[in-house]
Amino acid sequence: MLCKRIIPCLDVKDGRVVKGTNFINLIDAGSPVELAERYSKEGADELVFLDITASAEKRKTLVSLVKDVAKAIRIPFTVGGGISELTDIEALLKAGADKVSLNSSIVKKHDLITQASKQFGSQAVVAAIDLKFNGSKYKVYINGGREETDLIGMEWCLRAAELGAGEILLTSMDKDGTKEGYDVEFLKELTSMVTIPVIASGGAGTKEHFLDAFKNADADACLAASLFHFNILPIKTLKEYLHENGIVMRN
Repeated sequence: MLCKRIIPCLDVKDGRVVKGTNFINLIDAGSPVELAERYSKEGADELVFLDITASAEKRKTLVSLVKDVAKAIRIPFTVGGGISELTDIEALLKAGADKVSLNSSIVKKHDLITQASKQFGSQAVVAAIDLKFNGSKYKVYINGGREETDLIGMEWCLRAAELGAGEILLTSMDKDGTKEGYDVEFLKELTSMVTIPVIASGGAGTKEHFLDAFKNADADACLAASLFHFNILPIKTLKEYLHENGIVMRN
């Protein structure tokens, strides 16, 4: 049985880690290099680094910062934000990233998923999908949650998998920062329909929320930010709880 993963997320703006609620009201959470190093030592299984304003500001992810983070850690590291072409992916992988997270760019250019998977391997390509429920259906958002698209949530998730993504990072914008729990119902439906790993993101507030996503939605990994950044829930404590409740975890 594959071990489940705990993944802290570093949302970076202007070179600093920030955290908000529903993608707005951002507050400073510290240095990305210092936090990354801390999480690597505390037992995180992977890290996700998202330059959250790169796409909206039409610029590239800060490669120098990626290099600094990569030097500070000994765990797999995913980078996203402002990636629009294969040369961007190549530069980030050379800078030390193990995977890239693609969001706005693959909505605009679907075949970038296929091209990237062929050139770098599907294991290096994460389809990051931000969803918001509009009262009748889940819609896909891009540019750091600023822009609604015509894409329907589940349809786009399935399409991204078909196109060659090696993993889906699914973020509920409605749940983001609320600490009310992951969108377990959507996750459960998605994991039953795809064969690639699914990372749950948005809404973690308690140990029980992680257990719910692993046990009842069959998520492969759970991502969280403020819980870890502000020392509300130590990773070691979380992993011990999950192990005690039958979830297979790495030490």
